[in-house]
Amino acid sequence: MAAAPLLSLQNIHLTFGGTTLLESAELIVSPGQRIALVGRNGSGKSTLLKIAAGDVQHDGGVRFVEPSATVRYLPQEPDLSAFATTLAYVEAGLGPGDDIYRAQYLLNSLGLTGEESPKNLSGGEGRRAALARVLAPKPDILLLDEPTNHLDLPAIEWLQAELNSLRSAMVLISHDRRFLSDLTRATVWLDRGVTRRLDKGFSAFEAWRDTVLEEEERDRHKLDRQIVREEHWLRYGVTARRKRNVGRLERLGNLRQDRREQRRVTGAVNMNVSEGRTSGALVVEAENISKTYGDRVIVNDFSTRVLRGDRIGIVGPNGAGKTTLIKMLTGLLEPDSGKIKLGSALELAMLDQGRAKLVPETRLKDALTGGGSDTIHINGEARHVVGYMKDFLFTPEQANTPIGKLSGGERARVALARALSLPSNFLVLDEPTNDLDLETLDLLEEMVSDYSGTAIVVSHDRDFLDRVATSVIIAEGEGVWTEYAGGYSDMVIQRGEGVNARAAITKAHRAGKTALAQTSAATAKRKLSFKEKHALETLPKDIEKLEAEIKTLNAALADGSLYAKDPAGFAAKSKALAAAEAKRAAAEEQWLELEMLREEIEG
Repeated sequence: MAAAPLLSLQNIHLTFGGTTLLESAELIVSPGQRIALVGRNGSGKSTLLKIAAGDVQHDGGVRFVEPSATVRYLPQEPDLSAFATTLAYVEAGLGPGDDIYRAQYLLNSLGLTGEESPKNLSGGEGRRAALARVLAPKPDILLLDEPTNHLDLPAIEWLQAELNSLRSAMVLISHDRRFLSDLTRATVWLDRGVTRRLDKGFSAFEAWRDTVLEEEERDRHKLDRQIVREEHWLRYGVTARRKRNVGRLERLGNLRQDRREQRRVTGAVNMNVSEGRTSGALVVEAENISKTYGDRVIVNDFSTRVLRGDRIGIVGPNGAGKTTLIKMLTGLLEPDSGKIKLGSALELAMLDQGRAKLVPETRLKDALTGGGSDTIHINGEARHVVGYMKDFLFTPEQANTPIGKLSGGERARVALARALSLPSNFLVLDEPTNDLDLETLDLLEEMVSDYSGTAIVVSHDRDFLDRVATSVIIAEGEGVWTEYAGGYSDMVIQRGEGVNARAAITKAHRAGKTALAQTSAATAKRKLSFKEKHALETLPKDIEKLEAEIKTLNAALADGSLYAKDPAGFAAKSKALAAAEAKRAAAEEQWLELEMLREEIEG
């Protein structure tokens, strides 16, 4: 018998300003379930999650939460104003019996000390503190709204591992496909106010969604043909002329009503880039460039060649210097040493990470046209700004809306629309995927892939980089940048480890340099023991076996019917998966320490 749900939303209705946002929406969360909540921007995902958390009152339907269950909700815009420090904020979320030391551990893991004043936090730092607050109690249910926003790649990979180690049930909203695919085992699709559930993880969602939409389209065509037949009978049928068939007229009325009430899928973004002249074959050549700020080395002796048609992905932790590197590669910043050679006939268009050109008081149409005109030119063709707005899912009524009144997703679309309208053959996109829904991401990927010019993309979205990048440049630490052929996954294979692992090595080496200088004599005499040598040889095989076990368990748990058929077996496999992942992490850490020790001994 399946376990009773911890949280249940049934037949939820909600209307905002006369517009129905949710109708007959449902969300059932059972112990240990990991659910992806997906849908377009503005479909009501965040609102449904707020209803689940009890922060928003619905107009109709039933919300039930198991009385003994603990629930923690991560909002997109957390409020820390009532607390003196980030540590106080996180500790306030702990319950009786919770591990108080976990608050400090999570803050440190997310790059915070706990002493920060909420008044001085950036939006990203506030989000990281809020993440620590909801994770610290290890609740029964985690409701996470865009948990990867404002996190860099090492932090995303750390968060994914941390969530994998928890036994909490989870509902996740995220635009990060890789994050959702790796973590979830069920998917709830919120579409036109109604939810549909797939008992498989997000990796199976897009194929299922396309099938559902194709079936809808076929049903719509059948309904249209049926209405045409009935209208033809009404106008020309002999029986209809002699006497009105009341039953048949009523059926026609019902068909028309069904047709009116059928809510089609919201229009798709129509994304085209305004392309300029063809550039020369060589776009950028950097030879041994370096840049420092004070004592800090941002770029050290880096060389690369960017050719026409290349799509370069740039990744690394926040603060590594990705924006500085881009400015040098585009000629906007001179290196301290080395040479930058730019190709001929370059026309640069940039989308900056902070959306700095979006002044909050500027009207939407002026942000797109530059002001003073209702016309915008795309690939030499003059278009009215309202028509261009519709391509990016804005209504004519929003033309005079100030940018500051738009949602995060809408502002992201404005910035993209403006950048893509500028004639270019060299496109630089700094964090273009922030706040975009999955469908818009699809179109952005297609646009970048089909772009005839050259593109440089800074992104923490691993799936996006896999789909568009021809090579990836990664910050290795201490000003070292390395270029790898292929996308993000290709880069990981070539390096032999992920960003998080390399960051740990770099940190360990950095700390080890001082220790090595102080203990060089002792280290020179030190030798690996037989036990340490044996561990170095056997740990890789142990890790490989654990990875195979984890893969097998994940495959078994991906079966949507397992929980209903065998709840005890599901629980046992979930427990075994958590234990195997913990063993693998411990084995990797032990091997890393021994390998570093061996390198130090061997000089």
